[in-house]
Amino acid sequence: MSKFKHLDLDDRIIIEQSLKVSCSFKAIAKELGKHCTSVSKEVKNHIMVKQTGYLGRAFNNCQYRFSCKKSYICQSESCHHKNCKFCPICSKVCKDYVKETCKLLDKPSYVCNGCDSLNKCSLEKSFYSASYAQKEYELMRSESRSGVNTDENTIKYLDKLISSLILKGQSIHHIYVTNRDAIMCCEKTIYNYIDYKLFLARNIDLTRKVKFRPRKKTYRCFKVDKNCRVGRTYDDFQAFMKENPDTPVVEMDTVEGVKGGKVLLTLHFLEAQFMPAFLRDANTSQSVIDVFNVLYEKLGTTTFQRLFPVILTDNGSEFTNPLKLECDDQNIRRTRIFYCDKSAPQQKGSLENNHEFIRRIVPKGNSFDSFTQEDINLMMSHINSYRRRKLNDQSPISVFSFLYGEEILEKFGVNHIPDAEITLRPTLLKR
Repeated sequence: MSKFKHLDLDDRIIIEQSLKVSCSFKAIAKELGKHCTSVSKEVKNHIMVKQTGYLGRAFNNCQYRFSCKKSYICQSESCHHKNCKFCPICSKVCKDYVKETCKLLDKPSYVCNGCDSLNKCSLEKSFYSASYAQKEYELMRSESRSGVNTDENTIKYLDKLISSLILKGQSIHHIYVTNRDAIMCCEKTIYNYIDYKLFLARNIDLTRKVKFRPRKKTYRCFKVDKNCRVGRTYDDFQAFMKENPDTPVVEMDTVEGVKGGKVLLTLHFLEAQFMPAFLRDANTSQSVIDVFNVLYEKLGTTTFQRLFPVILTDNGSEFTNPLKLECDDQNIRRTRIFYCDKSAPQQKGSLENNHEFIRRIVPKGNSFDSFTQEDINLMMSHINSYRRRKLNDQSPISVFSFLYGEEILEKFGVNHIPDAEITLRPTLLKR
């Protein structure tokens, strides 16, 4: 039995082929010369979820899909189903929806590859794909070599403990020696956290370090979850949209003023070209989570899920805690997060173009620190009242209110501005 050797693509192909003929993990492990738990972990760690139905029946995982007598709940123009039990969209807005999962997926082999009922099942399916697993493995290996292996709560705890002592003039070594039991990392890690600017204390507060010329080194962003992109890549996004073509997409990004200052979180509804913005004190993942939680509370579960079924964003460190964004405190899924490819802003080009309106009012390099959320709401009211050629000369605010209603529009803090009063110049926010 081979030890300390990672599975390669050939091994994964053997696993996939063996699962199709319902081979046990023990039999697969014997063929590969691995332990059966290694095969089990490999399959469970690289499950690919698909929401597909079967011939003549769309995906529907509601517990009441066979007995349901409701019709046209989704009110979608593209819906051609007389009964909701044949509709893949209605379950997203139905109040009586109860998710059903296949009980066989709780048992080995945990996937549907070799299931005899695959061609007559409308539930959510789990598959093991060799190519998909290899891609996830390579991505995970790459991500493990970047970022910081910790979470924000740990950072806050260490910052509170260490920064106050550094500001008193104590060295990192002295702090580490005298608080060894409370600090669960090495000295080098503490220096790295300060280099990453994760602490209140900075390098200039370290008496000796400022005397040394720093080595040439590229500092990568702080990632809350190194594996955040697994199953959420742009390819995964395209595959999801291919299976769910009628699903509305919201693009998300950050607009910075000056480094270390207040920032904006922008949410761009593609259908309406509507873009609200939310002021945040710092560009952290927690600040994004806080915005989501406030919106979730304001809008309610049903409305939030209707507005934000899919969110496409970039690889900013503030978005690297997708589980907290996708699910609420009760672990109820409220949205899906996908990431653009690195250095590919054109994949959410509509949002990037819309940011030009913000830069007309707050030019690049200017701080947001003096603004309040009311100021930002005023700015976005003017931007969203501006008529667009791609909307057939309608404004985003009018299209959004037509699609979702005036009541929801008000909850975003955006109001209609008469055409003659629209101002897209810095004078709008000058006091």
